[in-house]
Amino acid sequence: MSLWVDKYRPKTLSTLSYHDNITQNLRALSKSGDFPHLLVYGPSGAGKKTRIYATLEEIFGPSVEKLKIDVKNFTTASNRKLEFNVLSSPHHLEITPSDMGNNDRVVIQDLLKDVASTEQVDFGNQSSRKHRFKVVVINEADSLSRDAQAALRRTMEKYSSNIRLILVCNSISNIIAPIKSRTLLVRIPAPSVEDISRILSHVAEHENIKFSSSDEHAVAQFYKQVATTSERNLRRSLLAFETISMQNETINVKHIHSVIVLDWETIIKNMAKSISTQRNVPNLARLRTTSYELLSHCIPARTILKKLVMELVSMFMTRGDLVKEIVQIGSVFDERLSLGTKSIFHLEGFVAKTMVAIDAQS
Repeated sequence: MSLWVDKYRPKTLSTLSYHDNITQNLRALSKSGDFPHLLVYGPSGAGKKTRIYATLEEIFGPSVEKLKIDVKNFTTASNRKLEFNVLSSPHHLEITPSDMGNNDRVVIQDLLKDVASTEQVDFGNQSSRKHRFKVVVINEADSLSRDAQAALRRTMEKYSSNIRLILVCNSISNIIAPIKSRTLLVRIPAPSVEDISRILSHVAEHENIKFSSSDEHAVAQFYKQVATTSERNLRRSLLAFETISMQNETINVKHIHSVIVLDWETIIKNMAKSISTQRNVPNLARLRTTSYELLSHCIPARTILKKLVMELVSMFMTRGDLVKEIVQIGSVFDERLSLGTKSIFHLEGFVAKTMVAIDAQS
């Protein structure tokens, strides 16, 4: 039994239900004989990967859904052995090199060179004869090191006849200019509240969800509430809707449902309150421990930093100068996170700097 977010995920471009202009452009690209490298970016939960897989289905057919996980072995310059998981189909590979930290350059160079050195042949598929290349989807491209991005640029130039790269990221601010210039940038905006409401209504109809009221306006308001509290993140909206339906046999649309807040978000909110009220060394040590726990539970350091900055900004909204300084400090440590390796140092540095800034303006 799959989650609704997977069960109702569109598989083809024709079943996508919003951003029709982007869908039409992707369909035109897939039918053209010159499919370019793509850089697909946009907020989390906007549908980037869904559109990518729908485009691959348009190019190669349903065989892109025949996925398997391979384990690749790499050796670094210091003879260290690395194991790396690759999700693949007969026509594409999906990788997340940033999982390897500073060794992402080794993965980029060796894996892409290996893929590009073999030409794709499929005599049973007419589309494969037209598109005789293999697609490599690179997740979290904005987290790649500068060395890895440089290696990626050289690979794009050297092996463009055999492979096409699709880079996926939330923001292009950390992507080097040579890669941007060699790719077609495709921005996927977050779906509107109305788009999410329409999708939730479609899911409710197929799942026979019962509501306490037959008033369509009240039900529509409930959908809008879920979409708004999920910050227009479609994935999160569907997960929240499924959670509410599992907890309530009949959903009371007139009752304002409490926002489903993730545990780590609550922890970061408490961290922000602690920073504003207890600006001392013992509290700095406690917050360091909290940051360690978040990192150990696979919450990305940059996500922690961004959420912490937003919480602090909302707390000090009436103090313009302080808000400006907090954002400035956050931007400095965001850059350091992208360049450094020890995330905990930069998170702790941000907390300490922010405490000093608040004290200075108190």
